[in-house]
Amino acid sequence: MKIALMDSGIGLLPAAAAVHRLRPDADLVLSSDPDSMPWGPRTPEDVTQRALACVRAAAAHRPDAVIIACNTASVHALPALRAEFEPGLPVIGTVPAIKPAAAGGGPVAIWATPATTGSPYQRRLIRDFADGVQVTEVACPGLAEAVQWADSAAIDAAVADAAARTPRDIRALVLGCTHYELVADRIRAAVQPAGAPPIALHGSAGAVAAQALRRIGTTPASPAPTPLPEGRLTVILSGREAALPDVALAYTEGRLLAREPLARG
Repeated sequence: MKIALMDSGIGLLPAAAAVHRLRPDADLVLSSDPDSMPWGPRTPEDVTQRALACVRAAAAHRPDAVIIACNTASVHALPALRAEFEPGLPVIGTVPAIKPAAAGGGPVAIWATPATTGSPYQRRLIRDFADGVQVTEVACPGLAEAVQWADSAAIDAAVADAAARTPRDIRALVLGCTHYELVADRIRAAVQPAGAPPIALHGSAGAVAAQALRRIGTTPASPAPTPLPEGRLTVILSGREAALPDVALAYTEGRLLAREPLARG
Protein backbone atom coordinates (compact mmCIF):
# COMPACT_ATOMS: atom_id res chain seq x y z
CA MET A 1 0.00 0.00 0.00
CA LYS A 2 1.34 3.42 -0.95
CA ILE A 3 -0.27 6.79 -0.17
CA ALA A 4 0.99 10.05 -1.66
CA LEU A 5 0.37 13.47 -0.15
CA MET A 6 0.96 16.90 -1.64
CA ASP A 7 1.03 20.42 -0.23
CA SER A 8 2.82 23.67 -0.86
CA GLY A 9 5.10 22.88 2.09
CA ILE A 10 5.09 21.00 5.38
CA GLY A 11 1.35 21.38 5.84
CA LEU A 12 1.11 17.78 4.63
CA LEU A 13 2.75 16.50 7.83
CA PRO A 14 -0.43 16.21 9.94
CA ALA A 15 -2.25 14.12 7.33
CA ALA A 16 0.87 12.03 6.66
CA ALA A 17 1.25 11.35 10.38
CA ALA A 18 -2.45 10.44 10.58
CA VAL A 19 -2.05 7.93 7.74
CA HIS A 20 1.04 6.51 9.43
CA ARG A 21 -0.80 6.06 12.72
CA LEU A 22 -3.69 4.29 10.98
CA ARG A 23 -1.49 2.15 8.72
CA PRO A 24 2.15 2.13 9.80
CA ASP A 25 2.84 -0.41 7.06
CA ALA A 26 1.87 2.02 4.28
CA ASP A 27 4.60 3.56 2.14
CA LEU A 28 4.32 7.37 2.06
CA VAL A 29 5.29 9.75 -0.73
CA LEU A 30 5.41 13.40 0.37
CA SER A 31 5.47 15.85 -2.55
CA SER A 32 5.64 19.59 -1.88
CA ASP A 33 6.86 22.78 -3.54
CA PRO A 34 8.70 24.82 -0.90
CA ASP A 35 10.54 26.77 -3.62
CA SER A 36 7.28 28.58 -4.45
CA MET A 37 5.66 28.67 -1.03
CA PRO A 38 3.36 30.40 -0.03
CA TRP A 39 0.64 29.59 -2.54
CA GLY A 40 -2.08 31.71 -0.95
CA PRO A 41 -1.19 34.96 -2.81
CA ARG A 42 -0.87 33.17 -6.18
CA THR A 43 -3.54 33.13 -8.86
CA PRO A 44 -5.87 30.11 -9.07
CA GLU A 45 -4.27 29.21 -12.39
CA ASP A 46 -0.77 29.30 -10.90
CA VAL A 47 -1.85 27.22 -7.90
CA THR A 48 -3.43 24.67 -10.23
CA GLN A 49 -0.28 24.30 -12.32
CA ARG A 50 1.93 23.91 -9.24
CA ALA A 51 -0.45 21.39 -7.68
CA LEU A 52 -0.47 19.39 -10.91
CA ALA A 53 3.34 19.37 -10.94
CA CYS A 54 3.47 18.11 -7.35
CA VAL A 55 1.00 15.32 -8.01
CA ARG A 56 2.69 14.32 -11.27
CA ALA A 57 5.98 13.95 -9.37
CA ALA A 58 4.24 11.80 -6.76
CA ALA A 59 2.32 9.78 -9.36
CA ALA A 60 5.61 8.63 -10.88
CA HIS A 61 6.00 6.51 -7.72
CA ARG A 62 2.72 4.70 -8.48
CA PRO A 63 0.75 5.39 -5.29
CA ASP A 64 -2.66 3.86 -4.65
CA ALA A 65 -4.16 7.26 -3.76
CA VAL A 66 -3.09 10.88 -3.37
CA ILE A 67 -4.20 13.26 -0.63
CA ILE A 68 -4.33 16.95 -1.51
CA ALA A 69 -3.24 18.01 1.96
CA CYS A 70 -3.62 21.69 1.20
CA ASN A 71 -6.74 23.82 1.52
CA THR A 72 -5.61 26.31 -1.14
CA ALA A 73 -4.92 23.55 -3.67
CA SER A 74 -8.21 21.85 -2.82
CA VAL A 75 -10.08 25.11 -3.42
CA HIS A 76 -8.48 25.90 -6.78
CA ALA A 77 -6.99 22.74 -8.27
CA LEU A 78 -9.15 19.78 -7.28
CA PRO A 79 -11.23 19.66 -10.50
CA ALA A 80 -8.11 19.74 -12.67
CA LEU A 81 -6.36 17.13 -10.53
CA ARG A 82 -9.32 14.76 -10.68
CA ALA A 83 -9.70 15.29 -14.43
CA GLU A 84 -6.07 14.28 -15.02
CA PHE A 85 -5.60 11.45 -12.52
CA GLU A 86 -8.94 9.80 -11.78
CA PRO A 87 -10.20 7.13 -11.98
CA GLY A 88 -6.80 5.45 -12.11
CA LEU A 89 -5.49 7.40 -9.10
CA PRO A 90 -8.03 8.41 -6.43
CA VAL A 91 -7.61 12.08 -5.45
CA ILE A 92 -8.77 13.06 -1.95
CA GLY A 93 -9.19 16.77 -1.23
CA THR A 94 -9.06 18.59 2.08
CA VAL A 95 -12.21 20.35 3.28
CA PRO A 96 -12.21 22.62 6.36
CA ALA A 97 -13.99 20.83 9.21
CA ILE A 98 -16.89 23.30 9.31
CA LYS A 99 -19.60 20.64 9.47
CA PRO A 100 -18.41 18.92 12.69
CA ALA A 101 -17.52 22.27 14.26
CA ALA A 102 -21.01 23.62 13.63
CA ALA A 103 -22.69 20.46 14.94
CA GLY A 104 -22.27 21.78 18.48
CA GLY A 105 -24.30 24.87 17.66
CA GLY A 106 -21.62 27.52 17.79
CA PRO A 107 -20.43 30.19 17.96
CA VAL A 108 -17.66 29.01 15.63
CA ALA A 109 -14.55 30.72 14.29
CA ILE A 110 -12.64 29.67 11.17
CA TRP A 111 -8.96 30.52 10.94
CA ALA A 112 -7.70 30.45 7.35
CA THR A 113 -5.28 32.16 5.00
CA PRO A 114 -6.27 35.59 3.70
CA ALA A 115 -6.92 34.05 0.26
CA THR A 116 -9.37 31.49 1.64
CA THR A 117 -11.08 33.75 4.17
CA GLY A 118 -14.24 35.18 2.66
CA SER A 119 -13.81 33.14 -0.53
CA PRO A 120 -16.91 31.83 -2.34
CA TYR A 121 -15.68 28.31 -1.53
CA GLN A 122 -15.55 28.89 2.22
CA ARG A 123 -18.79 30.89 2.23
CA ARG A 124 -20.50 27.99 0.44
CA LEU A 125 -19.29 25.54 3.08
CA ILE A 126 -20.60 27.84 5.81
CA ARG A 127 -23.95 28.10 4.07
CA ASP A 128 -24.20 24.35 3.51
CA PHE A 129 -22.98 23.10 6.87
CA ALA A 130 -23.38 25.93 9.38
CA ASP A 131 -26.72 27.45 8.47
CA GLY A 132 -28.13 29.20 11.52
CA VAL A 133 -24.82 29.02 13.41
CA GLN A 134 -22.86 32.15 14.28
CA VAL A 135 -19.59 31.89 12.32
CA THR A 136 -16.68 34.33 12.32
CA GLU A 137 -14.06 34.11 9.57
CA VAL A 138 -10.60 35.12 10.79
CA ALA A 139 -7.80 35.74 8.30
CA CYS A 140 -4.35 34.74 9.59
CA PRO A 141 -1.75 36.63 7.53
CA GLY A 142 1.74 35.22 7.84
CA LEU A 143 0.84 32.22 10.00
CA ALA A 144 1.33 29.50 7.38
CA GLU A 145 4.66 31.01 6.34
CA ALA A 146 5.83 31.22 9.97
CA VAL A 147 4.88 27.58 10.53
CA GLN A 148 6.61 26.55 7.30
CA TRP A 149 9.92 27.92 8.56
CA ALA A 150 9.34 27.06 12.25
CA ASP A 151 9.85 30.73 13.13
CA SER A 152 8.67 30.66 16.73
CA ALA A 153 8.50 34.42 17.23
CA ALA A 154 6.58 34.92 13.99
CA ILE A 155 4.21 32.07 14.89
CA ASP A 156 3.48 33.66 18.26
CA ALA A 157 2.89 37.07 16.66
CA ALA A 158 0.55 35.71 13.96
CA VAL A 159 -1.38 33.57 16.45
CA ALA A 160 -1.74 36.50 18.88
CA ASP A 161 -2.97 38.76 16.08
CA ALA A 162 -5.61 36.25 14.95
CA ALA A 163 -6.64 35.47 18.54
CA ALA A 164 -7.24 39.17 19.19
CA ARG A 165 -9.76 39.18 16.32
CA THR A 166 -11.49 35.98 17.43
CA PRO A 167 -14.67 36.30 19.55
CA ARG A 168 -14.15 35.24 23.14
CA ASP A 169 -17.36 33.21 23.30
CA ILE A 170 -16.62 30.67 20.56
CA ARG A 171 -17.20 27.01 21.34
CA ALA A 172 -15.27 25.65 18.36
CA LEU A 173 -12.40 26.74 16.13
CA VAL A 174 -11.83 25.37 12.63
CA LEU A 175 -8.20 25.20 11.49
CA GLY A 176 -8.74 26.05 7.83
CA CYS A 177 -5.11 25.63 6.72
CA THR A 178 -3.23 22.37 7.10
CA HIS A 179 -0.14 24.19 8.37
CA TYR A 180 -2.11 25.42 11.38
CA GLU A 181 -2.58 21.89 12.73
CA LEU A 182 1.16 21.75 13.43
CA VAL A 183 0.75 24.49 16.06
CA ALA A 184 -2.69 23.54 17.35
CA ASP A 185 -1.56 23.60 20.99
CA ARG A 186 -0.26 27.16 20.65
CA ILE A 187 -3.49 28.23 18.96
CA ARG A 188 -5.60 26.60 21.67
CA ALA A 189 -3.64 28.37 24.40
CA ALA A 190 -4.16 31.72 22.67
CA VAL A 191 -7.94 31.45 22.24
CA GLN A 192 -8.94 29.59 25.41
CA PRO A 193 -10.42 32.00 27.99
CA ALA A 194 -9.46 31.26 31.58
CA GLY A 195 -12.16 29.36 33.44
CA ALA A 196 -14.27 28.73 30.32
CA PRO A 197 -15.18 25.29 28.94
CA PRO A 198 -12.50 23.93 26.59
CA ILE A 199 -12.78 25.20 23.01
CA ALA A 200 -12.93 22.36 20.47
CA LEU A 201 -10.33 22.59 17.70
CA HIS A 202 -11.25 20.95 14.40
CA GLY A 203 -8.58 20.01 11.88
CA SER A 204 -8.86 17.84 8.76
CA ALA A 205 -5.91 15.44 9.01
CA GLY A 206 -7.66 12.50 10.65
CA ALA A 207 -10.72 12.65 8.42
CA VAL A 208 -8.77 12.94 5.18
CA ALA A 209 -6.47 10.05 6.16
CA ALA A 210 -9.44 7.83 6.92
CA GLN A 211 -11.11 8.83 3.64
CA ALA A 212 -7.99 7.89 1.68
CA LEU A 213 -8.01 4.42 3.20
CA ARG A 214 -11.70 4.02 2.40
CA ARG A 215 -11.15 5.07 -1.22
CA ILE A 216 -8.62 2.27 -1.74
CA GLY A 217 -10.77 -0.28 0.04
CA THR A 218 -8.71 -0.80 3.17
CA THR A 219 -9.13 -0.06 6.87
CA PRO A 220 -6.96 1.02 9.79
CA ALA A 221 -4.66 -1.71 11.04
CA SER A 222 -5.95 -3.72 13.99
CA PRO A 223 -3.79 -4.01 17.09
CA ALA A 224 -1.58 -7.05 16.73
CA PRO A 225 0.68 -8.97 19.12
CA THR A 226 3.65 -8.01 16.95
CA PRO A 227 4.03 -4.58 15.35
CA LEU A 228 3.43 -4.24 11.63
CA PRO A 229 6.48 -3.56 9.47
CA GLU A 230 6.80 0.16 8.85
CA GLY A 231 6.53 1.60 5.38
CA ARG A 232 9.08 3.55 3.43
CA LEU A 233 9.16 7.34 3.26
CA THR A 234 9.89 9.14 -0.01
CA VAL A 235 10.20 12.94 0.02
CA ILE A 236 9.95 15.11 -3.12
CA LEU A 237 10.76 18.82 -2.80
CA SER A 238 9.85 20.95 -5.85
CA GLY A 239 10.23 17.89 -8.08
CA ARG A 240 13.50 16.63 -6.57
CA GLU A 241 13.83 13.60 -4.30
CA ALA A 242 15.35 14.68 -1.00
CA ALA A 243 15.48 13.99 2.71
CA LEU A 244 12.73 15.15 5.02
CA PRO A 245 13.49 18.85 5.59
CA ASP A 246 15.12 19.68 8.90
CA VAL A 247 12.33 22.17 9.59
CA ALA A 248 9.86 19.26 9.71
CA LEU A 249 11.66 17.95 12.77
CA ALA A 250 10.54 21.02 14.72
CA TYR A 251 7.08 19.41 14.90
CA THR A 252 5.81 16.22 16.52
CA GLU A 253 4.40 14.96 13.22
CA GLY A 254 7.71 15.39 11.43
CA ARG A 255 9.62 13.60 14.17
CA LEU A 256 7.12 10.74 14.03
CA LEU A 257 7.68 10.29 10.30
CA ALA A 258 11.47 10.55 10.61
CA ARG A 259 11.72 8.08 13.49
CA GLU A 260 13.38 4.74 12.82
CA PRO A 261 12.44 2.09 11.80
CA LEU A 262 10.41 4.14 9.29
CA ALA A 263 12.81 3.83 6.37
CA ARG A 264 14.01 6.66 4.18
CA GLY A 265 14.19 6.27 0.43
